[in-house]
Amino acid sequence: MLTTRLTNAHILTMDPDHPVAHDLGIWRGRIVGLDGAVAALPAEEVIDLQGATVLPGFIDSHVHLAWAGLKAGTPSVAPCERVDDVLAVVAEAASRKASPDAWVDIAGYDQRALGRHLTAAELDRVSRGRKVFMMHDSGHACVVNSAVLELLPADVPHQDGFLAESAMTAARRLRLPYSQDELADAIEHAGRVCLAEGITACAEAGVGGGLLGHSPVEAGAYQLLRDQGRLPLRVQLMAAADTLREVAAHGDDGIPRALGLGLRTGFGDDWLSLGALKIYTDGGMMARTAALTAPYEGMEHTGQLQDDPERLAQTVVDGHLAGWQLAVHAIGDRAADLALEALERAQRLRPRADARHRVEHAGLIRPDQLPRFARLGASAVVQPNFLRHFGDDYASIMGEERAPWMYRGKGFLDHGVTLVGSSDRPVTDGSPLRAVQFMVERASASGQLIGPDEGITVEEALRAYTVAGAYACRWDDSAGTLAPGKRADLVVLADDPRRVDTARIGDIQVVATLVDGRRTEGSKPL
Repeated sequence: MLTTRLTNAHILTMDPDHPVAHDLGIWRGRIVGLDGAVAALPAEEVIDLQGATVLPGFIDSHVHLAWAGLKAGTPSVAPCERVDDVLAVVAEAASRKASPDAWVDIAGYDQRALGRHLTAAELDRVSRGRKVFMMHDSGHACVVNSAVLELLPADVPHQDGFLAESAMTAARRLRLPYSQDELADAIEHAGRVCLAEGITACAEAGVGGGLLGHSPVEAGAYQLLRDQGRLPLRVQLMAAADTLREVAAHGDDGIPRALGLGLRTGFGDDWLSLGALKIYTDGGMMARTAALTAPYEGMEHTGQLQDDPERLAQTVVDGHLAGWQLAVHAIGDRAADLALEALERAQRLRPRADARHRVEHAGLIRPDQLPRFARLGASAVVQPNFLRHFGDDYASIMGEERAPWMYRGKGFLDHGVTLVGSSDRPVTDGSPLRAVQFMVERASASGQLIGPDEGITVEEALRAYTVAGAYACRWDDSAGTLAPGKRADLVVLADDPRRVDTARIGDIQVVATLVDGRRTEGSKPL
């Protein structure tokens, strides 16, 4: 007997062998058949969907759940546009801290809304002697007050309290670590937001270290949730590259650096597993630290790499030699050059046909770089909602020639590159449906077209959040399509994204999200 049978549904399976179905049978969390194979079978529960659209559960291939959950509970200065309003938020937050040694965490900072960066001196006036850490929305920078600057080594660079990239990391390490209980609560909160948007699985983009790690034992928070039955959705953890250590492995293994016990991509189960090794090469466009080959429009700098180029390249090579899938953060085209060259070098040293290495963001990719992606078989893991929300600003700092190269769609597909959709939440909106809409329209929130020739079809955009997401996370044997034997992870929508006006795709209602064939908390009755 089936556990559940969905009937009278409009099921878009994303499987070319059976693209559309009306019935779907579930047994013990797996799909057992479609249409005639299950229509006459008895089931414990038969759900008449009355024509609603069903898709494979969306996969968000690049998120920061802990950061998203912590940010949701942190005082925010968004959308303040006046310095005095920002300082008022800081003053209020500082007044709630009884201990003079307390940290005052502030979220939502973005200098673009103010026209300039805040300074340590300005924060000093309202911080009551507490240590203020104001996180930039990009995750690549922060502003701190003098109480924090006094604790930093003298060689950490800053501009009147503004710290970017590795300098920000030095300041964060003064604040860390968070407890596993704190992190677990934050992760659970963010995971439930994902479920409400139809996301059933995600890849957490860097735990244990790097720019955005929260604890050296951060993975334990996810395992705590798993043990307690509180992990809302399937999670794959990317280990931050600086968690690797030199090891004295057998010479035949060819492993110069490794995670403890030699664990690598693939360890874990259907709910919680170890994914790619996350390697940062540059910063971000919002903080003006993405590494470009030519200066930002109207500026005299080209961003920055995270470290010495050879050290970064060697980390890529070492990760590849140790058997990891790699997720190389590269937003600017100069960073993409470094990433592609390092991946090419790694494959020459030890060819791995199914390595499935990924370039995270691929935010500015020149035409000459597209064939190199294809030859490497590297996936491009993009964040379409960046341009939906920040596209006007990004286009202005890239200039007329480069703006069409940002967060490409059609260019990657035309070259045979796997195009993967993701959010990078909480940097911006995490909704897959709104991202799908942008991938088709290529229009920012203001209506400005950003590289319209990079627009793709609705079907191709949906694939980026289902089939391609499963491929990039090495889940393609169990997720990404609705086919017999696959996990019964699916989303029920009020409309078919392919049939509504493109401008309406982002507003389609998520009726229910099912994981293992069970409706998740917050789903509407079916």
